[in-house]
Amino acid sequence: MTITLHCKDDAWKRLALDAVKDQGFCIIQGVLTEQFLDATREAMYRVQKVIEQEVGQERLKRAGELGVLRLMLKFDPHFLRFLEIPEVLAIVEATLSETAILHLQNGFILPSFHAEAGAPRVFQNSYHRDFPRVLNGYLASINMLFAIDEFRSDSGSTWVVPGTHQQLSVPDQQFLEARAISANCAAGSMIVFDSTLWHAAGQNLSGKDRLAINLQFTRSYIKQQIDYVRALGDQRVLAESPKTQQLLGYFTRVVTSLDEYYRPEAERLYRKGQG
Repeated sequence: MTITLHCKDDAWKRLALDAVKDQGFCIIQGVLTEQFLDATREAMYRVQKVIEQEVGQERLKRAGELGVLRLMLKFDPHFLRFLEIPEVLAIVEATLSETAILHLQNGFILPSFHAEAGAPRVFQNSYHRDFPRVLNGYLASINMLFAIDEFRSDSGSTWVVPGTHQQLSVPDQQFLEARAISANCAAGSMIVFDSTLWHAAGQNLSGKDRLAINLQFTRSYIKQQIDYVRALGDQRVLAESPKTQQLLGYFTRVVTSLDEYYRPEAERLYRKGQG
């Protein structure tokens, strides 16, 4: 069953948290405005060109990914704004605590394929968990997947398998395919899911790209996919609010010298209370 809420509803957060605990996911509508969506689409295509120039088509193809954009916030500050969205902060703080950090932010420009051939089989369109560790029901990681374009069955909407979160056993393919549902939603919606939920990207047969952005947050002691502080540089990170600095991992760094280790408490790289 799909639980669809609206961010303007008074009880949206409580209902969303209940749905994630019970079903493993829910959909929150109306999170992003049309203006923000337009700016995001333009920024994603700009960043795609920069990444292709920096990494090269051959290396990207060898990685076996399909339209994935990594480290977007290095190339365009627009993507830092996703760390300021009130609905994102509300869910992260209610599930992982106020000291959670960003594990990853990936963009997806999912191309369209002909129905006869279909998309090549890659990790993202195979059923998987974004956090493959099950810790006796302990929630260590949560995702927010933003539909920058409308999610439809024919445009490559993400398929989720309700109730498969926080399970030690690995379901077989037949089980997953039989129980999966398409998380269809309007552009601007946010799909919240427990990162241990089994899911997969769908097949885009719509005739045009389908855009989305996935943010994954974890407890502060879990290593990030990318060291965002080192990737962006101290000067860039310190230009953001203290909350964004914390989400980027600025207060959970590892010391590299005795000088850093013996700094006064207020200047330490790893702040007290990070749990």
